[in-house]
Amino acid sequence: MSEVRSAEILLVEDNPADVGLTREALDDAKVANHLTVVGDGMEAMAYLRREGKYAKATVPDLILLDLNLPKKDGRSVLADVKADEALKRIPVVVLTTSAADEDVYRAYGLHANCYICKPVDFGTFVRIINSLERFWLSTVRLPPKTPPV
Repeated sequence: MSEVRSAEILLVEDNPADVGLTREALDDAKVANHLTVVGDGMEAMAYLRREGKYAKATVPDLILLDLNLPKKDGRSVLADVKADEALKRIPVVVLTTSAADEDVYRAYGLHANCYICKPVDFGTFVRIINSLERFWLSTVRLPPKTPPV
């Protein structure tokens, strides 16, 4: 296993309580990261495409994506990310309350990297975030943010 490095994480979540829970779980799991939060799908795509106020945004190493978002739902965000040559290599973890088979099936069909149902209790949520950190940020080798020459 390689050394844990600081990671840029984009959390796409409209529920302030879930944002707080995710921040707390990341802190509790001792994940070295910079977390950026956007509250809807349109804002997520503006951030990822570095448009408007996000012109200087850092490309995330990992996207945590809720499915049920205002303005543009997470399914559409996932489809847009995975269809975009500049974005499609960013791992997308669907982190949602939906356990519906159709949502799981569709998310994987849109090339989600994994699908996690948000647990109800904080301890389980912290364990999930910790396992995400271990896998995505210290075990796997992520692609470079710019194409190799």
